[in-house]
Amino acid sequence: MNIVRVSTPASPIDPEILRRYADVPTPAVSDSSERTTGATGLRPVGASLSSLGGKSMVGTAFTVRTRPGDNLAVHVALDMGRPGDVLVIDARGDTTNAILGELMTTYAETKGFSGIVVDGAVRDHDPISEGAIPVFARGISHMGPYKSGPGELHGTASIGGRPVRDGDLIVGDPDGIVVVPAERVLEVLEAAEAVVAKEEGQRADIAAGRWDRSWIAPSVQLVFVDEDADT
Repeated sequence: MNIVRVSTPASPIDPEILRRYADVPTPAVSDSSERTTGATGLRPVGASLSSLGGKSMVGTAFTVRTRPGDNLAVHVALDMGRPGDVLVIDARGDTTNAILGELMTTYAETKGFSGIVVDGAVRDHDPISEGAIPVFARGISHMGPYKSGPGELHGTASIGGRPVRDGDLIVGDPDGIVVVPAERVLEVLEAAEAVVAKEEGQRADIAAGRWDRSWIAPSVQLVFVDEDADT
């Protein structure tokens, strides 16, 4: 028996909160959550983010855990997803066999997923790059997956060393992936929007030649070395 264990799905995040997060880049989100909630080592596949028009990929995490190189649980998840979910696949970081490719990505788009994150490999690089749904992965492999399980849906996954609970917020852009715990989404959003506004002011100050650098002097001791001096 090919077993896929399914837990109770978490509640989706408020669409208005998702809309606001789409205008916030991942560095601002990271800076607003102690710079500890990022998933490292996962990159956008080709130009798959281009369909977002410069906005961030955002959505409620639909978590999947599977053994390396096996995508049976991913197929089950595709049929159970809700519009606005980001499919978060913990494939243990193995990049030997691709977990999904063009056909599954296209199907995910028709089901309303707002993105896919795979801690593992994908294939069909160019079609995914040209597709209409963002895809992040650890690597690319032409070798296809197995379909024998086991797997788990709606549990706690791990991507890039970061735990992800079903229902957490996923934010992705060219700089990578940030995970915001579901209970902190509004707190982090308001702080991130403030970071964006502050940085806009700093850009204006740089352009005008008035960027305040006075904070540097008290925090550093400069030691000047005369390389021409006798030793």
